[in-house]
Order: sequence, then structure tokens, then C-alpha cells
Amino acid sequence: MNSELLQQVRILDPVSRTDQLADVLIASGVIKAVETQISDFPVDTSVQNCQGLILGPGLVDLYSHSGEPGYEHRETLSSLLWAAATGGFTRLSILPDTLPPLDNLSGLALLNQKQQAVKTQEDWEKDKCTSFPLHLSPPLLSYWGALTQGVKGEQMTALSELAAAGVIGFTDGAPLSNLALVRRLLEYLQPLGKPVVLMPYDSQLAGEGVIREGIQSIRLGLSGNPAVAESAALAALLEVVAAVGTPVHFMRISTSRSVQLIAEAKARGLPVTASTTWMHLLLNTEHLSSYHPNLRLEPPLGNPADQRTLLQGIREGILDAIAIDHNPYSYEEKTVSFAKAPAGVIGLELALPLLWHYLVEKGDWSALELWQSLSTNSAICLGQTPAAIIPNQPAELVLFDPQKTWRVDRQTLKSHSANTPWLEQQLTGRVLRTWCPL
Repeated sequence: MNSELLQQVRILDPVSRTDQLADVLIASGVIKAVETQISDFPVDTSVQNCQGLILGPGLVDLYSHSGEPGYEHRETLSSLLWAAATGGFTRLSILPDTLPPLDNLSGLALLNQKQQAVKTQEDWEKDKCTSFPLHLSPPLLSYWGALTQGVKGEQMTALSELAAAGVIGFTDGAPLSNLALVRRLLEYLQPLGKPVVLMPYDSQLAGEGVIREGIQSIRLGLSGNPAVAESAALAALLEVVAAVGTPVHFMRISTSRSVQLIAEAKARGLPVTASTTWMHLLLNTEHLSSYHPNLRLEPPLGNPADQRTLLQGIREGILDAIAIDHNPYSYEEKTVSFAKAPAGVIGLELALPLLWHYLVEKGDWSALELWQSLSTNSAICLGQTPAAIIPNQPAELVLFDPQKTWRVDRQTLKSHSANTPWLEQQLTGRVLRTWCPL
């Protein structure tokens, strides 16, 4: 029996709401003991002094993009899994905007086939590594099924067939403008019992806007995207949810008004949850003066007041979780003007150290609050049982060194793409190890 003992590690477990120093004994992928001090363990146990290190449940990402199939120059399944594991993620959910999209059984079968090939291939050299590192475990990979299909997205997919094939839930990862179609979708989806994710966004109101409308958009001379483009769409979608009753998760919340609307909806008892992305928590329009194309997001970064409200919304439980929304693009695709750059950044390897540094180390959030938003609550939003650090449970864990420094560059990043504003910068905080049940 392979066993290892982590001595005097700081354990963060949002499930039991504990933040403590203790020893943890793991054997054959199962947590055997969590005690103040463990002195009775097998003679062949690997013992590690973990003073100063953090042990928490594996991180859970609600939604991210895969390059494969169709855009392998941006990301392959292999590099995506390695990037996720390097960032501490043990569960990863892929949006259906692959090529072909995950809007039918053949598209899902193709991606499953490619995933199996990743698991069994011996030559990883083409994906920036010779073998999956022994200290990292590939995360559990799940797929979102598309809600709609067709050129204009006006036709429902075979929802029941996709559900039976094992999709984690349903979303287009993009806004739906036809409210009548949304209503029909929620009616059809209700008996399936799968998570449903909608993006509140009115493209007509947004127009050609590439930055949140306000003082900074005027100063920078960039077309403004008004906050009402999100909040008006959200208000309409909430009315549909109230009428149908199907639980819905709202993705990419980015404005103060949206947080207020979600708070009011929860107070009314509507079955809704919501998430924002890590980038919207860390940055706002005042960071756009460089016109850095890797700060071009959809929805755009909020104004400072939006950022403050989003941070408060997470802490108060109005917003349930932090999503990564990892969206790789090649150097050539991103090396254009800000207004013409495709929206999206990578984040699986960067979110934990940056959020820890800017929120926990600076004293704005507790360590448990951050871990709950990145792990436990995300699992609950997906309808999954969150991992816990208690005896006789499978080891789904991440070991994190908040003091380890590293440089973000194309050699250290495991993702094929490097579209991040933190490229060539030094960060503090690095994942050392993950455990993930097979």
C-alpha cells in the first residue's frame, strides 16, 4: 500500500469550515487520518514536512474553453489537462464551442475518443511534456452540451440524448436572444435534472462596445459597452426562470446592477446561482490604459464600482463561485489592436496564486473564503458533491506553496497559448501537488 504523510500542513476545508494545522495520512488514494499529530503509520510511508504549505480540496472550474478539436494551435486536451493540474484543478468542465461543437452525439463521441487517446498515449512530447508529472494528477474532465444548434442558434439540440450520453449540463457559453426559445429550453430541461447555464447579454445594446461604458472609455477613446447590456438581459431571463421554475446558473456576471438583481431574485426564492470570473475580481477599467489586447474580455472588465460590488457579492454569497473561463488564443490572433483582439485570456495556471496574493495576503478575504469560492461552491453549482478533507474519503486535494516564486513565460506555462497580461512577470504562489480519484 502506497502511503504518504503530510506533517503540519495548513488544512483549508470549506466543507467542515476548518482552517487548522494538522498531519494528514494518505494511502492508496484515500485519506486515512487527519490528526494534530500522527505517529502511527506504515514503515514505508513517505513523510513530508509541510510547514508553510496549504492543503485544500481540489479546485473546480465551472467553464473553460478547449482548443481541441478544431483549434489545436490554441490548446490541445493534453496541454489543457496539464495546465489545469498545474493550477490545482481536479475538476474541469469544457464549453461546447469546439469544432465540431458539442451539439450532437457525434461531436461528443469525437471528444470522448480524443480524451481516451490523451489518457493512453505514451508520447507527450508534442504537448510540451514527455510524461504527465508524477506529482500532478490529471483532473476529471466533463463536457457541457450545447443548448442550441444551427447557424443562428434557433434550434434546440437533442437535449435528452446528450443528457443520456453523459454531459455535465447544458449551455451555449454565449447569449441567447430569443426569450421564447429560452422558455421552451427550460421547460424541456426541467425533468432532465442537469445544470443549465445562461449568459445574460444583449448584443444589440452592447453594439460595438469593447470596454465598459464610463469615464475610462471616453478617456481611452474606445467604444463603450453599457452595463445595461448585461442587466437588461438578466432581468428578462430572471422573469423566464420565475415563470418556468427550472434552476439556472448565470455565468460571467460583471456589473453592480446584475449583482443587485441576483440578490433580489434569491430573496424571492428563485432557483438561481451565479458566478463571475477571476479577472473581473482582480481588474477594472482603470487597468486598460495600456490597451493590452490580453485585457480584452467579454463581458468587458467593469468599472471600479463594479469590481467592488463583485468582490462583495462573492463574500456575501450573492454570487456563488469564481469561474476561470480559460480561453486560449495564439500569439498571432492576439497581436492586434485592443478593439480588434478576440475576447479571452488563459487562467487555469494563474488564478490561484494571483487571487491568493491580491485578496488573501492583503487581508481582504480569508483563505477559507477564497477556497470555498474556487472549489466547494463551484462543485455545488455543478450539482456535484464537493471534496472534503476527512478520513475515509477519496483524496481529491491540492498542495499549494503560497511563498514559492516563479516566472510566467512560455517555458513555465503548460498551456499552448500565453495570452495573459501577466506574461514575463514574476508571481508568488505555486501548486506543488494534486491528488485526483481515478
